[in-house]
Amino acid sequence: MSGIDVAIVGAGAAGIAAARRLANRGRSVLLIDALPRIGGRAHTLAVDGVALDMGCGWLHSAERNPWVGVAEALDHAIDRSRSAWGDQWRNLGFSTAEQHEAGAAFEAWNEAIRAGVASDRASDALDPASPWAGFVEALSSYINGAQLGELSVADYLAYDDAASETNWRLPGGYGALIAGAAGDVPRALGTRVASVAHTDAGVRLTTDQGEIDARAAIVTVSTEMLAAGAIRLPSAFDTACHAATKLPLGLADKLFFRVPEPNDLPENGHLLGSPRRAATGSYYLRPFGHPVIEVFLGGAAARALESEGDGAAEAFAREELGALLGSDFARRLDFITGSAWAKCETIRGSYSHALPGCADARADLAQPVDERILLAGEACSAKDFTTAHGAYETGIAAADRLDATLAALPCTQGGD
Repeated sequence: MSGIDVAIVGAGAAGIAAARRLANRGRSVLLIDALPRIGGRAHTLAVDGVALDMGCGWLHSAERNPWVGVAEALDHAIDRSRSAWGDQWRNLGFSTAEQHEAGAAFEAWNEAIRAGVASDRASDALDPASPWAGFVEALSSYINGAQLGELSVADYLAYDDAASETNWRLPGGYGALIAGAAGDVPRALGTRVASVAHTDAGVRLTTDQGEIDARAAIVTVSTEMLAAGAIRLPSAFDTACHAATKLPLGLADKLFFRVPEPNDLPENGHLLGSPRRAATGSYYLRPFGHPVIEVFLGGAAARALESEGDGAAEAFAREELGALLGSDFARRLDFITGSAWAKCETIRGSYSHALPGCADARADLAQPVDERILLAGEACSAKDFTTAHGAYETGIAAADRLDATLAALPCTQGGD
């Protein structure tokens, strides 16, 4: 293929945002992804009329999240009701007093890292003897996809949480919104890119389906793929690819169960499995009133369950739900589906975190080093990493930069 202004490697939130921006500016674009679908880590499955988000599911920082505007423009319904996360339905296995104690332990850890009394390793601010150390570790596994010992304090504090308490949902699915936002942008799916290199006229992408020539390219693949050298890039990107090794993907997996008797549970309720244990699940009960339970597993627990093989995560969730709601209830749950993002060989995880001492790696990853090839994606965001809106904004920034660059270059292919 040839005659393309911008080839975009990775059809996730960043790639789709960039493609929309460039197409609206009259640029010819091509979205390329190794998966047979678009959306990347945003993926909605429709099961019996219910939208199940296997990846991102919340419009975090909704008051400034650009996907809200996209949703409104595309007539996607937005649920602005309060999240039940943090509640414990009927205080099952987690009394009111214990919830206050656990919350205080988390706040104490937060105060310690903000006071600068700890090293850049987030676990150094946590008292291992605290009865709620497991609770704090569990929260980290959900927020960061990683345990505190793997987490840079400076990176964690760099996240802009000014509006993070405003979290909305999409009944039709966040993944469905992001995939639908691509519209009719041309795409090459099921296509693995092996290298991106310069030519006299622009860039050439070598793929398992042939070569693609374009005037420029945006690469939005995950840090795991960059760190592994899955795509060969010009030597100018050596620093960025090294930075990617310091920004591994944490893990957040989801499971869904169908509830045979929905009235047994509240609409939009929540349960934490074992509040004193780091390896535990978060259970969202009947989201949007649907007859399902959404299970969230993060960090080391999710990784261990993936490594145990098929059925391990399902069995773990049934055991925890059985302890809270009764073994008979847990046995009657119908397993629908689950994700295993670490096993997705072209992504290999969920969202990035900086290793201790490596918070500066995000700037190294995002630093433009080539006028025709740019990187984008959630890991490139200085303050909104881990999110679909952070990915969106880096895609927009890359698109704007390339559009200006192409406007100033001689027209050797594509249209100027």
